[in-house]
Amino acid sequence: MIGALGLAIACSPQTQEDQAASTEPKEVLTDTNTPLHLLQPDYPVPYGFPEEKEVKAVIDRVYEYLDSTTPTEILDKENGAPLSDFSKVDGNSVLKQGDFRLLSYEWGVTYSSMLLAGEVTGDQRYTDYTKQRVKFIADLYPQFKKVDGKAHALHSVLYPGALDDAGALCASFIKTSMTGVDADVRPVVDNFMDYIMNGQFRLEDGTLARNRPLKNTLWLDDLYMSVPAIVQMGKLTGEQKYFDEAVRQIKLFSGRMFNEEKGLYMHGWVQGMDEHPQFHWGRANGWAILTKVEVLNALPEDHPGRPFVLDLLQKHIKGLAKLQSGSGFWHQLLDKSDSYLETSATAIYTYCIAKAVNEGWVDDQAYAPMTLLAWNAVSTKVNDKGQVEGTCVGTGMGFDPAFYYHRPINPYAAHGYGPVIAAGAEVIRMLQMHDFEINDSSVQLLDESSKG
Repeated sequence: MIGALGLAIACSPQTQEDQAASTEPKEVLTDTNTPLHLLQPDYPVPYGFPEEKEVKAVIDRVYEYLDSTTPTEILDKENGAPLSDFSKVDGNSVLKQGDFRLLSYEWGVTYSSMLLAGEVTGDQRYTDYTKQRVKFIADLYPQFKKVDGKAHALHSVLYPGALDDAGALCASFIKTSMTGVDADVRPVVDNFMDYIMNGQFRLEDGTLARNRPLKNTLWLDDLYMSVPAIVQMGKLTGEQKYFDEAVRQIKLFSGRMFNEEKGLYMHGWVQGMDEHPQFHWGRANGWAILTKVEVLNALPEDHPGRPFVLDLLQKHIKGLAKLQSGSGFWHQLLDKSDSYLETSATAIYTYCIAKAVNEGWVDDQAYAPMTLLAWNAVSTKVNDKGQVEGTCVGTGMGFDPAFYYHRPINPYAAHGYGPVIAAGAEVIRMLQMHDFEINDSSVQLLDESSKG
């Protein structure tokens, strides 16, 4: 049962007496015969505050689905035989296919989220999920370095060609290494970091950029595909240059792409344009807010850039809060209420705002209830198999609304899984740290002064 407002609806067969009674005129409810303010609304998603075990049950379903559909095996492409001796890998060695790719940026998010869930819940299965897969990749890495050519199973790890190949995986590998894993992870991390710091194309001022779809283009997505790894490298090595670079990239991107009036980011920015179309795509704003949360979580308390990042996070959360739908979700285009409600962005915001509440970065009474509403919405998108529904598939950059409005959704869009696990984990932490009540029919953070 969610919260304190659940209503039980009888579903037993009607007796003859019941049927007769149902034909009698019903009493009209008026202000004089009924306390109308106590009538129950017809909410589109569960309303109230869940119990920890209810949240855990949702993310457990996701974990169980992912654990069963993301194998860690290397096979001989010719005969399909498993290869247990990694020293024998060659150009014909392939990763056993599951429902998702172990080397994608979406799975970098998932690895980090699994670590968080293990830390919050104490359930070792989550932690082991990431450790096993990171070890698998790290153990294969030196063996594939010996393979001639670049067209092999680990080509995107050894020879990253975009920030998508490097950043999210790198951040998760660093986090895993700091928890302790029986593998030499550092060579993989160093290779990824060399690409991020030295290999990726940049504008003249050093902003990480791409040359697609047009020359000198900034993708908001690239904040997450680079900065969390950079700041984690600072945490791993203690070198100030990484902390400074992480803050610098946030400033460079935000100076061009953050709309102060709306508290939202545009998805893309092209240097050669005189005007910059502002499409406030949900998941790209998710990557941006997730980046700021990751940086604040790793940046030293005395770093001079910390107040800037914190202020930007608060402005972004305020902008997002204005646009949450009545069902708890956010829209595919955030400021376009006729665009569809999208799961992955909603899950990212749920995690980030819950984290901000738990860390004291934002007003808990103002933002905790909306975060629970968002979680309740997200939880309805996890089906019985543990699949996450309602997630927009991978999306490039567009300059017209139809491009975003009509992007397909698919349960095999990998972008939703890590965010749902992270959201659930951080909501569990919120429930552990804060008390809630139903006060005059609405969810409220329990006033500390009212506690015994």
